Amino acid sequence: MDNFNSVEQVLDFAIAREVEAYNFYDGLVGRVDRPDTRKALQGFAQDEVNHRKKLQRVKAGEITLTEEDVGSLGIAERVADVQLESDMSYVDMLAAGMKKEKKSYWLYTYLASKAKTQQLRDMLLSIAQEEANHKLRLEIEYDLTTF
Repeated sequence: MDNFNSVEQVLDFAIAREVEAYNFYDGLVGRVDRPDTRKALQGFAQDEVNHRKKLQRVKAGEITLTEEDVGSLGIAERVADVQLESDMSYVDMLAAGMKKEKKSYWLYTYLASKAKTQQLRDMLLSIAQEEANHKLRLEIEYDLTTF
């Protein structure tokens, strides 16, 4: 991860991560039976498409990323890891998504700590905030569903 030589390389890496996240959610769609779970997974997959498109617009110079503070309910830190199964419950799917988004947040935060320029650091922290926001959405849905 220390071998990025340009902002473009970091953006390419981030875009690839968003494609991977899309594939994660999209791959689960065909593995679940419940319509509500399938619909939620399709929504999360679309969120990852939107993240990728945003990063591509940043790469093209069409938009700049801004910093914002994103909260957390702390649920992702308290739920157990979940094995992905075709008959997984909606709550288990939310738990798996929270864990995945938390890992993405920490990846981008780590990359930001290794950035050689303030511009790159700010961009990576902004992407990390996008992932934190996605995790928060999943936590809120988890909270509403389980409590």
